[in-house]
Amino acid sequence: MSVPTIKAVWLSPREQPGEKELVVLGPSLGTSTAMWDDAARLLGDDYDILGWDLPGHGASPSLAPDAELSVGDLADAVVAAVDSIQPGARFHYAGDSVGGATGAEIALRHPDRLLSLAMVCSSPRFNGAEAYAERADDVAQQGTAIRLEASAQIWFAPGFLGEHPAESSRLLDALRDADRFGYAAVCRAIAAYDVRDRFPEIAAPFLAIAGEHDSVCPLSEAQWMAEHAQNGTAVEVPGVAHIAPTEDPAAVADLLHYHFRAAVSAANPSSKESNS
Repeated sequence: MSVPTIKAVWLSPREQPGEKELVVLGPSLGTSTAMWDDAARLLGDDYDILGWDLPGHGASPSLAPDAELSVGDLADAVVAAVDSIQPGARFHYAGDSVGGATGAEIALRHPDRLLSLAMVCSSPRFNGAEAYAERADDVAQQGTAIRLEASAQIWFAPGFLGEHPAESSRLLDALRDADRFGYAAVCRAIAAYDVRDRFPEIAAPFLAIAGEHDSVCPLSEAQWMAEHAQNGTAVEVPGVAHIAPTEDPAAVADLLHYHFRAAVSAANPSSKESNS
């Protein structure tokens, strides 16, 4: 395995990084940075926002048909992408599903780089490793379009598709346009991912966000992570399923904003006192 090439996408209203604390946002399988657009806009006045796309998704180049990939490789690629823009910068990280799992790997492989970590609709291990491996084979052979109906049912809470056609179509179009080999490689990485034994090593201020209707990563997963991280909290967002940043960007942005500020205040108590 080697570090894949991923494309970082600037989501801030400012043209140049470095004016504010950096926030890096990670995507769910089959999506792109578009899933974070609205939440990033809400955070953009206070932070520099950088998103990234999975291999073969969005702006990132795909992989060879037989390429091997791990979630740890994605973590290394994210850090490399940050270094290409702000070498050595520390950052807050938030990711949804496999994007959240990538954050856990960053915390374990590059702990000195994180100001804080938030895993959204994510897990220390995704159930159904055999099913992910089978899905990888199916998509590699038939393309990502075969996942449209199933993903729509998993991603969104009841009623979201009809009430928010533009937002849901934006993500389903990203899935349809994703490269089949990149999608398959990420599926296999998910199947092999398991950091339960190492989760107590995660020392960064930690937030787990669960969706009320998420069948993939329910609240019990978020609670487990919060209990096993050294400094963890879990919260459930009502009315959403697996793509909470798109389904309720205001709620997710509010939770992240509070989490980021609390993490920095805890690390710099003298600054907190001087501002009180």
